[in-house]
Amino acid sequence: MPESNQSHRSVGRYLVQLAVVGVFGFAGLVWVLGWLAGLTESTLADAVDADAQTVTIVVAEEPPQLDSSLSTDTSSFMVLGHVMEGLLRYGKDGGLEPGVAERWEIGEDRATFWLRRDARWSDGRPVTAHDFVFGWRRTIDPANGSSYAFILYAIENAEQINLGKLPVETLGVRAVDDFQLDVSLQRPVAYFDKLVAFPSYYPIREDFFASTRGRYGADADTLLYNGPFEISKWIHGARLRLEKNPHYWDKARIRLQAIDAAYFTRDPSTQLNLYREGRAAVASLNVETVETALRKRWPISRFASGAVFYLELNHRPERPTSNLHLRRALSLVIDRDELVYNVIRTAGFVPAPSLFPIWLQGANGPLRNEIPVPPMKVDVDLARHHLELAKRELGVDEIPRLMMLVTDSPTTAKEAEYLQNIFQTRLGLDVAIDKQIFKQRLAKAAAGDFDIVVSGWGPDYDDPLTFGDLFASWNQNNHGKFSNAELDRWVATAQTSLDPGHRVFAFGQIQRILAEEVALIPTYEPGSVYVRHPLLQGVVRRAVGPDPDYTNAYITGES
Repeated sequence: MPESNQSHRSVGRYLVQLAVVGVFGFAGLVWVLGWLAGLTESTLADAVDADAQTVTIVVAEEPPQLDSSLSTDTSSFMVLGHVMEGLLRYGKDGGLEPGVAERWEIGEDRATFWLRRDARWSDGRPVTAHDFVFGWRRTIDPANGSSYAFILYAIENAEQINLGKLPVETLGVRAVDDFQLDVSLQRPVAYFDKLVAFPSYYPIREDFFASTRGRYGADADTLLYNGPFEISKWIHGARLRLEKNPHYWDKARIRLQAIDAAYFTRDPSTQLNLYREGRAAVASLNVETVETALRKRWPISRFASGAVFYLELNHRPERPTSNLHLRRALSLVIDRDELVYNVIRTAGFVPAPSLFPIWLQGANGPLRNEIPVPPMKVDVDLARHHLELAKRELGVDEIPRLMMLVTDSPTTAKEAEYLQNIFQTRLGLDVAIDKQIFKQRLAKAAAGDFDIVVSGWGPDYDDPLTFGDLFASWNQNNHGKFSNAELDRWVATAQTSLDPGHRVFAFGQIQRILAEEVALIPTYEPGSVYVRHPLLQGVVRRAVGPDPDYTNAYITGES
């Protein structure tokens, strides 16, 4: 949701709030917890330019690639949300609003979208219904191996096409003419309008795609843009510069002329140094760097991302973690409070007992008030009992070495070392840490090359099903290949029912099965505390959709 509810707070009041940080902000509310004191315009003069309306920012990771039909990570989605646009988009108030479609009608078995005639690609040609047909067919085509193909399964024949049982041309989407798109639905979908705002539903123009000869989305010149910005420079591993798209239909709304992602780093110390030196307008903070920000009396903001992190376990038969008793043993020795508050020690993080984060809404209020939530229990003796049962069932005297796949970020490194230690000291397990750069971690997880992988999931759309179907047997983001027929049936109920109460009951059953089978081990819900240049206004932080969103941002004052 948008940045809002700003307030002035003393440093002492902020420190109290850090101690109870888990209580606040789960609806995506952003707090401004400090106020500008001792920070002058000249301090950060290079990070923003009010006359040129340009801003320099840090991005946590470089996007692996920007083919919207194949992208799976938050860095890619953030960039795509600035350079591409679907039928609908998320507005500054957090709700859906018209994008390429100026109006639409959605029923139980079909949907129709009427496209605006002034929507243009960055080469000036119109965006047409045919571009959506081609883009959606690419996503669902099994030859392309899209991990998000499942998100199109609401469309007629999509699943059968993705399973290779029908030709891609039978997908239930048709361009009636250049500006009318008709969609036949496989089933009633209570949230189809939310789906079409997701990047897998973005348009791709067929002639341009063909011209890239298999490199679509790999570089700045192998993308065609229909969003507010276009990529003017992409130096891999170093820099990504976005400039205002002069052909964007709503260009009058866009005030920034350029967004320069001049640095790729997750490290809070590096980010804060860039901020302090005037080279970046925003910096994420951790416990150590927030102390520096407090001493400088810089404005500090807080945001709950809406994501949930967890340990994904490999359920393939050849892996030790396919054994239920071993999974239970692992789960029972993890103290989530200790992990979050003593190890990670990042303001804004809270322990997670469930795959469903706390901000999700059910039928009559928060979903977690309406479904049973497993206790975050630590029981080392019981864990050791399950470990002995696991050894017996696996026919081994000792559990073979377990490989834990992680990203090379500072937070994940702390988490991995903590987990490695407790698995060794409390269970006597040999766990090796396989640390990879972000792109390689994604690839190894998708290939199933792990026993345990530190994973996270952010919402794709504003509905509990965006988490609830993650461990369905057919979901290609289910990297551990957990499979449970009963869970699949409850997922199907949540997909097809239009009754809020029935859907909440289904989510409760999904939660029960995930906990009983230890399909995953939830660990924490992340948040962030950050500093932002006081002249940079209008940045939207949200749980669902591109985050952060600079499409409504602007720079005030004189640079």
